Amino acid sequence: MAMKKQNKVAQTAMLKQILKKCSSLGKRIVDDESGLPVDVPKGHFAVYVGENRTRYIVPISFLTHPEFQCLLRRAEEEFGFGHEMGLTIPCEEVVFQSLTSMLR
Repeated sequence: MAMKKQNKVAQTAMLKQILKKCSSLGKRIVDDESGLPVDVPKGHFAVYVGENRTRYIVPISFLTHPEFQCLLRRAEEEFGFGHEMGLTIPCEEVVFQSLTSMLR
């Protein structure tokens, strides 16, 4: 039971770190008051996918899906979260599109 709780705490911390990082990334057109990108609706965040780093806007609710969390773990292993190039998902765009269409 304690192991499950520790895992849940670690997962929550990781998700908070990702959200904090995502909120400052992909700033193309920034709202002066909030400091957030205007092209990213509230409750969503930007990710970059594939070799061409195509930008996708995804709902924050995806963070609770195990399949998406697996992609985030791969992103952390491959790129880490401490860089300025945005949250990059290491998979082909077709795979990402297929996965996200199932999660919606």
